[in-house]
Amino acid sequence: MTTTASTNQTSLPARDAVPIEHRWDLESVFATAADWEAAFTAAERRVPELGQFRGRLAESAATLLAALRLRDDLGEAVDRVAVYATLRRSEDATNSAAAAMADRSQGLDTRLQAEAAFLHPEIAALPPEQIASWLERESGLAPYKHAIERIQRRRVHIRSAEVEEVIALAGDVGAVPETIRDVLEDGDMPFAPIEDENGQQIELAQGNLQRYLRSPARRVRRAAWEHSADAYLAFQNTYATTLGGGIKYDAFRAKSHGYETSLEATLDIDAIPTEVFHNLVATVWRNLPTWHRYFRARRRLLGLAQGDLHGYDLTAPLTTADPVIAWEDGVAMILESLAPLGEDYVRTMRQGIADRWVDRAPNIGKGGGAFSWGSFGTYPFISMTYKDDLPSVSTLTHELGHSMHTYLTSESQPPTYFWYSMFAAETASNLHQALLGTDLLAMNQDRDWTLAVIDERMGNHMRYLFTMPILAKFELDCHTKVMRGEALTAEAMNETLLGFFREAYGGEVVLDDARMGITWASFGHLFTGFYVFQYATGIAAAAALAAKIRDEGEPARARYLEFLRAGDARYPIDALLDAGVDMRSPEPVQRAFDILAGYVDRLEELADATG
Repeated sequence: MTTTASTNQTSLPARDAVPIEHRWDLESVFATAADWEAAFTAAERRVPELGQFRGRLAESAATLLAALRLRDDLGEAVDRVAVYATLRRSEDATNSAAAAMADRSQGLDTRLQAEAAFLHPEIAALPPEQIASWLERESGLAPYKHAIERIQRRRVHIRSAEVEEVIALAGDVGAVPETIRDVLEDGDMPFAPIEDENGQQIELAQGNLQRYLRSPARRVRRAAWEHSADAYLAFQNTYATTLGGGIKYDAFRAKSHGYETSLEATLDIDAIPTEVFHNLVATVWRNLPTWHRYFRARRRLLGLAQGDLHGYDLTAPLTTADPVIAWEDGVAMILESLAPLGEDYVRTMRQGIADRWVDRAPNIGKGGGAFSWGSFGTYPFISMTYKDDLPSVSTLTHELGHSMHTYLTSESQPPTYFWYSMFAAETASNLHQALLGTDLLAMNQDRDWTLAVIDERMGNHMRYLFTMPILAKFELDCHTKVMRGEALTAEAMNETLLGFFREAYGGEVVLDDARMGITWASFGHLFTGFYVFQYATGIAAAAALAAKIRDEGEPARARYLEFLRAGDARYPIDALLDAGVDMRSPEPVQRAFDILAGYVDRLEELADATG
């Protein structure tokens, strides 16, 4: 690790110019596109096999078991095809062949969902006493007990097999708005060029945007911030139409299943009370004064006059000696910080990195965000851009938290419980970051190092306990309007979000109305209904669990690993409660703010010492 500024590329390479060791190993899924094609054809041919069980689930426990097993088998095959194709598209949105593969895999998944649409209505129609008897007599059904109970619990919201099939078929159309949005953002939307710190013209793109948003040179980060916002503004009506289409699809599904709101429909799938959402937003709003303190401390540390803190200053490094951390050093830091989770856990992750789970280099057509995704039996792949800095280390450990969650779930659960909830997922990723942050702060007491670490921690908290809750309020407003039959326009959406930012910033940050109002367009997360608030609940649950692991040791570690291994075999609220945190209460969110307030205290002390 050094503190010398690293050399940055002035343009992005084509995908085929990225060194293989910097790419994920998708060949571990299918060695060639021809192998994928063969697997697609085989899966497509088998999907109609489910039809043999339509109208027959009430015959016997053996018939129900055979149908469920076939559904899992087909789902595993279709998911594997989808993962390969979708990741090929995500690594380069300009690759038309990969885009076609991804579109075909989406269509195949939709056909499978439609073919399987009879399962839930027929299971919901089974008398509870008959289900209980079958579970007692047929041992093969035991692994499906929770899955069956989930269906029976929601029986009032499950429609006939014919209606459920139509709803499932609509999924192919419902996915189109998000696909259009992603292709526009990653492939077709141009950014105006900027000049870097040396006056050299730079081609700005999703793959290098974050690097320039974090530039220590104010004019550079301002240009990056303004030009990126202006790019979204230039296409604001397209983004508004696509998001509006996605929200209308959510409303269609909610109404079709008899829910009054999209929020209720989304959370009921995992038995999450809507109060969890409202408690989160209310707790964040009560703690806005802590954020106002942070903005003042940040302004002072940057040497800016009162009233001169702008949006592009919120990503500025707080020290000119921002540490440069090479990939190998970052990985070593992460592995060391996760020692409290046990040798087996760390060993598995080390092997995963060696096996190229991670796609870490920027290239033309690759998105600038980060995610982890895989299917049952594949690696839990990660897409990100590693930029030799602390935020990159934090992003990497966050995504590795997802990947380890996926790995341990697939190792412990059958395919039917592989797709765990977002609510659980964001706990695993944020726990990694909590452990890393504690380690980094203890590593070095140097002022610049402390500033860099707290800067990263506050950036992470600002994303999850400030921006995401604001977007959650915005999202709820959009869904409410659509459920009432109102139109969503770019101008109205921008004004709504700007109003929330105006309240949340509390006069401490200069508002650039248009550019701040369009922020929603840069968050594809909004296409997964009521996902964004779960980042905040995740960071709160993670903070509580990390503290227990540090304080209690083995008992807390064992409970946490059991939570990871549970996958979707438990409701997330119940699994977290057994791990040691009650997310029905606002108390964990408040505790997360107490931690955040401690960081702000330290920043204020450092600002006072600076003078």
